[in-house]
Amino acid sequence: MTRIVHPAQALLTSLSGFRVEFSEVSARVDIVLDRPPFNVVTMEQREQLRLVFEALDDDPQIRVIVLRSVGEHFSMGGDIVGLGGISAEDISNLAWNVSAPARCSKPVIAANRGYCFGVGFELSLACDFRLATETTMYALSEQRIGQLPGSGGSARLQKMVGIGRTKDIIMRSRQISGPQAFDWGIVTEFVPDSDLESATDDMVRELLAFSPLAQRAAKRLLNDIDDSSLSMGIEMEGHINGRLHNSDYREGFEAL
Repeated sequence: MTRIVHPAQALLTSLSGFRVEFSEVSARVDIVLDRPPFNVVTMEQREQLRLVFEALDDDPQIRVIVLRSVGEHFSMGGDIVGLGGISAEDISNLAWNVSAPARCSKPVIAANRGYCFGVGFELSLACDFRLATETTMYALSEQRIGQLPGSGGSARLQKMVGIGRTKDIIMRSRQISGPQAFDWGIVTEFVPDSDLESATDDMVRELLAFSPLAQRAAKRLLNDIDDSSLSMGIEMEGHINGRLHNSDYREGFEAL
C-alpha cells in the first residue's frame, strides 16, 4: 500500500472491505473485495475504491487492473442500511465513485463469480472486460426496495443490451445467469468456475503485450464514441490515430 499516493491519502490508510495487491513483475494490480461472505460494499468503501483507482491510474508502472473478490461471491451489493443516513444530493452522486473504473485510462478486468448484485454489478459494468462462470448471477433488484439502480447501472446496461432487455432486468428485478449474460453481450468471456483465475491471468498477459499508449487511446476513443454520433466518432478515431502515428506505431511496425 505504500505506493498509493493521493491528495486524500488519509482515506487510504485503512481500507474498508477490500485490499490492493501489486505484482511488480507483470505491471498488474488487483483490487480484491474482501468482506466475506457476500462482500457488501459500504459507502466508505465506494469512496475509497474511487481514490484507489485514481491513484493507480497515476502510477506509470501499473498497466492493467483486475477487480476481483474473496470467496464464492463477487458482491451481493451495497450497504442498504448505510444509505439511510446520507442526503438526497449524495444519493444522486453515487455513480461518480462507481464510475472510477470507466474513467481510469488503463484496462480494467472484472472477474465475477457467484452473486454480482446491485453495486457489485454496477462496478463490473464500469469495467472494460467482464469474466463470468456458471455460478455467476447478475441482478439490479433495487425495485424490490422502491428504488432504482443509483450508480450508473441503468444507463450502462441499456447501452450494452438495449432498452427492452434492460427493462426486463430492472423493472422485473430479474437475475441473469453467467451464460445468459454472455449471450447478451454483457460478459466478455464465459469460463468454468475453476478456470476463472487462469482465464483472468491469460487476459492480463494478452493486454500487457500491447502498447500501453495505444491501449489507453483505444479505451478513451471507444468510451467517447459510445457517447457520440457516428460521424463524430469517425472523426475522433482519425485524430487519435494521427497522434499515435509518430509514437508507438513506428515501434510496433518495425517489430513486425
